[in-house]
Amino acid sequence: MSIVPVEAVSGRAADTVEPVDGGPAPLAPRARLLPSLAAVYRAQLSRARVARIPLLFVATFQSVGIMVLMRGVVDGGDEARAVVAGSSVLVVAFVALNLLAQYFGQLRASGGLDHYATLPVPPAAVVLGAAGAYASFTVPGTAVTAVTGSVLFDLPLTHLWVLVAVIPLSGAALAGLGAALGLLAPRQELATLLGQLGMSAALLLGVLPADRLPGPVVYARDLLPSTYGVEALARTFDAHPDWAAVGLDLAVCAAVGVVSLAVATRAYRRAAVR
Repeated sequence: MSIVPVEAVSGRAADTVEPVDGGPAPLAPRARLLPSLAAVYRAQLSRARVARIPLLFVATFQSVGIMVLMRGVVDGGDEARAVVAGSSVLVVAFVALNLLAQYFGQLRASGGLDHYATLPVPPAAVVLGAAGAYASFTVPGTAVTAVTGSVLFDLPLTHLWVLVAVIPLSGAALAGLGAALGLLAPRQELATLLGQLGMSAALLLGVLPADRLPGPVVYARDLLPSTYGVEALARTFDAHPDWAAVGLDLAVCAAVGVVSLAVATRAYRRAAVR
């Protein structure tokens, strides 16, 4: 039996075929960022939908319960605005900070990062996709908390549309921080602890009015990313909001989100190659 060269069948010239012994065959090109990000986001959203909905209910119930308790202490004014805004952003902190830190800590401890490392997707797509999926779960709970708190404390509902900017920007900042904590923590238990401590800080420093806090604690409050989302939302409850100050607070959230997500991406690269 004679062997027919593949060049004769395909019609290609022999000099256009790559030499077999010249080295390993080239790999397929890596996927682009945006299509990879969309794929990871859809996969994470589908995976976490069933498991995270009960936890989202817990986060919403927790924030509404805090407002009901504070209703007996706070009558109105700036304190009521702080309570409602802080409780609303607390839903974002519970999911985007606490749960995401636990997720990446568990993923690193169980070797799940090895699976993502074998995929031809940029590391940023993995981090941003997971962060975006977790932050998406906060939308209904945050909206319900803000509306309930506004009715409970007789605050205007006119400018609650600002949640369209507050939720993604504060969610990006807190999700990046949560992902970084989960990826940088040497142990899964420590990642869980750090995530819970971060959520507790968002609770204590976000819900309580700033003028009721001691001086050193106020500086710690300024370092917390969720503070600027709380301040932006609280300002919109005024009859004539200072939109320049609102925009500045949201810009700080956006800047912190970019930095924290970049740190989380770098931490993912380090954790994936170990």
